[in-house]
Amino acid sequence: MSLPQIAIVGRPNVGKSSLLNRLARERVSIVDPTPGVTRDRVSTIVDIAPPLETPRGTPSKLAEIVDTGGYGVYTAEGKRYDDVGADLSKLTPDIERQIRNARESAQLILFVVDAQTGITALDEMIARMLRQEGVHDKVVVIANKVDSEHWIPDALEASGFGFGEPACVSAENGFGLRRLFETLWEGIDESAEMVDPEMKFAIVGRRNVGKSTLINQLAGEPRVIVSEIAGTTRDAVDVRFEVDGRSMLAIDTAGLRKRKSFADDIEYYAYHRMLSSIRRADVVLFMIDATDVVSSVDKKIAQELQRQFKPTIIVVNKIDKVDKDAISPNDFLEYLTEQLRGIDYAPIVFISAVERDGFKDLMSMASNLYAQAGHREETGALNRVVKEILAMRGPSSRLGTQARLYYASQVSVHPPTIVLKVNHPKLFKGQYERYLMNRLREELPFSEVPIRLLFGERNRKGLDEMKDRGREKARGKDEDPGSDLEVGTSMDDSLPVDDSAPTDDSAVN
Repeated sequence: MSLPQIAIVGRPNVGKSSLLNRLARERVSIVDPTPGVTRDRVSTIVDIAPPLETPRGTPSKLAEIVDTGGYGVYTAEGKRYDDVGADLSKLTPDIERQIRNARESAQLILFVVDAQTGITALDEMIARMLRQEGVHDKVVVIANKVDSEHWIPDALEASGFGFGEPACVSAENGFGLRRLFETLWEGIDESAEMVDPEMKFAIVGRRNVGKSTLINQLAGEPRVIVSEIAGTTRDAVDVRFEVDGRSMLAIDTAGLRKRKSFADDIEYYAYHRMLSSIRRADVVLFMIDATDVVSSVDKKIAQELQRQFKPTIIVVNKIDKVDKDAISPNDFLEYLTEQLRGIDYAPIVFISAVERDGFKDLMSMASNLYAQAGHREETGALNRVVKEILAMRGPSSRLGTQARLYYASQVSVHPPTIVLKVNHPKLFKGQYERYLMNRLREELPFSEVPIRLLFGERNRKGLDEMKDRGREKARGKDEDPGSDLEVGTSMDDSLPVDDSAPTDDSAVN
């Protein structure tokens, strides 16, 4: 995919992230008054409509808009240290390298200033740097925080940079946005057709397990900042790359720690960006530090992955730092299975992100899980499998109620979702549901992905409704194949379930 890029640059707190969110019409970057929230290059694809005066049918253009960190954010005293005393100024070279990379690959550079605060010495320094780099023809000055026409005279002060008259906008209320879109449409080339990624996967885990290192190795470039400072990544960062000619999208997320340890609102926002990334991913790479024990935070992430029914690979990183004589791989596998019981079906892959060891197995497994989650089992075969499982062992009832299954049908993929119509759904809940889930994984091609089971009572038709359907059939109209069974095929007879079958926990677990 080759799309024109538009880079947003400027000093801290001029509204760069707010502008990206306004152009994207969604919350992509974290916005907070604290300087230095954005550190990596945060990008999104935006569809830019043509100006109103263009002929009808003029196509829109796709562009990748890239938000960057603020220049000089950690140079002032009092802003350099995080909640544990780490010197954030060490991130400055990495942040500025990310800004430089964004400028060099951009067709347009949006240089954002604050119209209400006025031009500062740091604004002057950035303008001088852009002139020295010879990118004068790519720069569009954006005077932000022009909330009404009242602020336009103040915004025009930015004309003194020599990049032409600034575009007066308000990222907060949308003032001047239509004219800005027109400027962007006219300033970029015709975009190529965007190729949707074949697979999206999110990389999640607690702090400093190596998520960003893995992203950079997959992308083949320092796409995100890697630092020993915990919590360096804050936004969810989309990174597009190719593997064997296949388009992929990896989502780097902020490292998680206990909620009671959150230092500020930014960590809270980052946490919810991580949850959102899990929701939109096809496969999740859940990274574990091989040199450390499984923590309560790891278990919390595992519970979230289970709750969202996400195909998951447990990625054990830093295997190059483990003393292989201290613990055998089988013992470690057993330890992980015991600690992460909710996702004990998930495959485990050992890697070293630094050394690029295990990457081939990792990507192969991700493709395998994606295929499993997208498989749709035929209704007839599914009913035969479920019938055999229930004939071998059905749910028990202390009151002697006989459980009956009428039919089963897979109604969706990603995740595989199976509906079972039964006479008493409560009989199938709890331990028996877990037992049935495990048996379905053994019998169906869903051995390493979560399955969503939905139990419901069969809907019975009223006499008048059946008469109406009979008249329609007599007139030659086809029946709605899903009207009676919704999405499944009925068995010839309801299946009586033996309620005297054993219910030991070992069969469930």
